[in-house]
Amino acid sequence: MADSKVETISRLAQWRIDNFGPCTYKKSDPFKVGFWNWHLSIEKNRYLYIRLFPEPSRASKEQPPIARFVLRFYSTVPGRRHYISPVHERLLRTGEDFVWPVDTAFTGRFVIDVEFLDLKIYSVNGGEACSIWPIDGMMQSVSIQGTLRCLSRMLDEGIHADVTINTADGNLRAHKAILSASSSVFQSMFHHNLKEKESSTIHIEDMSMESCVALLSYLYGTIKQEDFWKHRLALLGAANKYDIADLKDACEESLLEDINSGNVLERLQEAWLYQLNKLKKGCLMYLFEFGKIYDIKDEMNNFFRHADRDLMLEMFQEVLAVWRPI
Repeated sequence: MADSKVETISRLAQWRIDNFGPCTYKKSDPFKVGFWNWHLSIEKNRYLYIRLFPEPSRASKEQPPIARFVLRFYSTVPGRRHYISPVHERLLRTGEDFVWPVDTAFTGRFVIDVEFLDLKIYSVNGGEACSIWPIDGMMQSVSIQGTLRCLSRMLDEGIHADVTINTADGNLRAHKAILSASSSVFQSMFHHNLKEKESSTIHIEDMSMESCVALLSYLYGTIKQEDFWKHRLALLGAANKYDIADLKDACEESLLEDINSGNVLERLQEAWLYQLNKLKKGCLMYLFEFGKIYDIKDEMNNFFRHADRDLMLEMFQEVLAVWRPI
């Protein structure tokens, strides 16, 4: 059935049900978030009972997800009450592991949202559960670990370092060859008779020393996942300024992964500033096609007072594209 389909973006899944009148039970098609396919179901009795559960599979049996999530339930009729569940954290194996009763007599058309705040699994070897977002580790093959250790020592110990980087709150030492191989902008600085070549000094005073360390760690291939996530926005600005295309793409993909109502406007502004079309499209979908603009009305008013006119025009066009009468 058409209204069994669940749309997903980032960590948000949305199930639009067009008709829930005569029937007493409905189950969604499977939708993928994380490593698992999921189902939502709704059952009408005295209450409406909403369930979330993984589709039976080898993955859900051997490594069942520990999901931290919040559910929202609302009618598409204007003025109707919205229901928001508490934040739940459950080990989910079957449809009996979680049920949310909603005390309402809604019928007709309505929407069910589930936003995954985290997904964890237990290691097959035991131990504590670990989040799948982000996946820890360097994701590098064993064959290049020795090279990475050497590069890390070069950076940390300043072995034969030949350039100084002045940041907003401190100085760092690096290597012209590494910087030039990573960035055409850095290469141009050292190739032509510019002040950076003469003084062997680069001024990056729009970055903190901590963020610049993260940038250098990325260029030397030794960045840790948690440092990348912590400094994504600063790294995005540096990638754009110094023409580091792969870092810019990595930042865009990462920022697209965890869009939520608390950061979507900031992400949209960054997407517009740095011409990140995929991130911009994702933010606009989250706001308009998924209807999350209604959750941040106050923030939107402030955003519109400072937003670029062309961006506002594009947002208005997006409203017209997705608007349809009830």
